[in-house]
This record gives sequence, C-alpha cells and structure tokens, in this order.
Amino acid sequence: MTVQDFDPQAAPVEITDQAAAHFRKQLAADSGDAKGVRLSIKESGCTGYMYVLDLVAQPEPGDQVISLADGVEVYLDPASLPVISGTKIDFITEGVNRQLAFINPNARDYCGCGESFNIG
Repeated sequence: MTVQDFDPQAAPVEITDQAAAHFRKQLAADSGDAKGVRLSIKESGCTGYMYVLDLVAQPEPGDQVISLADGVEVYLDPASLPVISGTKIDFITEGVNRQLAFINPNARDYCGCGESFNIG
C-alpha cells in the first residue's frame, strides 16, 4: 500500500494545453457572452453517462473554477465531481480528425461509439 500526497490546491481535472487552446478558440468564435466552459455529466447513452461541455457567461453557484492561460476558465459542476475527478482532458488530432478526449480513471466501460461511459 502506498500513501499519495494530497494537494488541496490541485485541480480535480487536468486540462492539456491543446484542450485549453481548443476552448479558447471556441470561446472566441462564440457570438454570445460566453466567458468560460462548464463541464458536467448527464445520464445518457447505452452505457450510463455522457460528458457535457457548455459555453457559459458565468459559473453556476457551487461550481469549482479552474483558471487557464489567457483568461479561459473551466467551471466544474459540483454534482459531477465524484465521477470526473482525476480526468485529463486533451484535444487530439489524428489525421484529419480532431476531438476532445476524456481520460477518466473512474470510467470502467465505454459504449462502442464512444459517446457514453459508466463507472462500474
């Protein structure tokens, strides 16, 4: 058994520079008043849960805020934290395909199309 160091300042979700750049582009292209990206989950799909990303003007009450470079903020839904804690968000380019990738250590199974997951 090992003991991990607990860092109370550490964000529960890691966001790569590539994902942050993607969020920055999405916010710049938004015609509304969006100032940040809100991450939550909802029950969906054949496996159980689905990630939800919304461009929003401000966090919801209770949201945890992660401040990224260039003023980009990510808001984490507190009800979703038990499922998304430890997740790494990356933006991957494979050939002509580009997509956000959620590397979640809590996820146990994924549906065939990759749209939903469960935490088993």
